[in-house]
Parts: sequence; C-alpha cells; structure tokens
Amino acid sequence: MGLDKADATAEKTATSRAWWLPATILLLAAVLLLGGEAARVAFRFDSLAIQSGEVWRLVSGHLVHLGAAHFLLNGAGLALVWYLVGDAFDTRQWLLVSAGCVLTMDLGFWFLSPQLGWYVGLSGLLHGFLAAGLTQRLRRPEPETLVLAALLLGKLAWEQLGGPLPGSEAAAGGPVVVDAHLFGAFGGALMATLPGIRVRPAAPI
Repeated sequence: MGLDKADATAEKTATSRAWWLPATILLLAAVLLLGGEAARVAFRFDSLAIQSGEVWRLVSGHLVHLGAAHFLLNGAGLALVWYLVGDAFDTRQWLLVSAGCVLTMDLGFWFLSPQLGWYVGLSGLLHGFLAAGLTQRLRRPEPETLVLAALLLGKLAWEQLGGPLPGSEAAAGGPVVVDAHLFGAFGGALMATLPGIRVRPAAPI
C-alpha cells in the first residue's frame, strides 16, 4: 500500500517535471517571435544558408514561426499533444525523442525534399511527439490510443496524397510543409522503439 502510493507520487512528480519541456520550447519560440521578420529570416531552416555554414538553422528552424497566428496554433497543438501523451516518457527520454525528431526532419528535408527552400514551425515536432507517445502506448493499446493512431496515420496519408488539410494554410498564415509532419512522425515513432528510450507501458490515456 505504502509502496503503491510512493510509486504513484513519483510518477506524478516526473510527469509534472515533464511539462517543463513544452514550456521551454514555447518560451524559446515566443522570444524568437518577438524578433519579428528579422529573427524569422535569420533562424529559419534555409537550405542555402545551411550550405553556407549556418548550421544553427537545423535546430532554430523548428522554433520560429510565420507570425502570431502560427505560433498560437502550434502552441495549442503542443499543449494538446502533451496532455494526451506527455506522461509516456520522462523528461530525459523526451529530450532524446526531441533530438531524434529534429534530426529525422533535417535529414528528410535535406535528402528527400531537396526542393524545399525554407521551413519554420513546430508542427513537425508536434507530430513526432504524438507518434512517439502513441507508439509507446501501443505496447498496451487502449481504444483511445488506437483511435488516435488511426487519425494520425489518416492525416499523414491525406497530406501526402492530397496536400495540406483544408483551412490549415489559412489558419497558419502561410504554406504548410506536409513532409515535416511525415518526417517528424517517423522520427518520433522510431525513437520510441529504441531500447534506451522505451520504458514500461504507461497508464492508459
């Protein structure tokens, strides 16, 4: 009984600490947003600039946004994703998942989407977080997990075959790079299967 309570308390504390990650991500994104167009151009993923040695863009490009509407949309998405699957891993594991998603997106942009000139936004990382959390939960699937996984796969398939979801570009205030969603989701799912990240099944959603 006492051990059960201790385990529950430890798990709750770890989950609370995990919220520092999305909060930090949004804080960094908000700071860059305040920099306006100059910051957006200086920090976006830009293939030509990266070739010239501006390698920080490989990370910063996933934090800058088209504008306030784009930032708020991604911020709401991140809060929802974290509410759904944020307790699937601890903070250290989420950091590894984040790094893997960013790496997968950058490699995908570079080798599979060479025509992409520039990219900004958190949406690829959001898809990666959701895919990672769902992949972890599928070790002990619940109906809600299966539904969310089906919706994610359906969305990715729609975007690859038919382009962005209706209204998404208007809501974001600019073009939607659907390949970022695919590469991010792939990276998240892949990272969730690695022995150093995979943990015991978390509680159902």
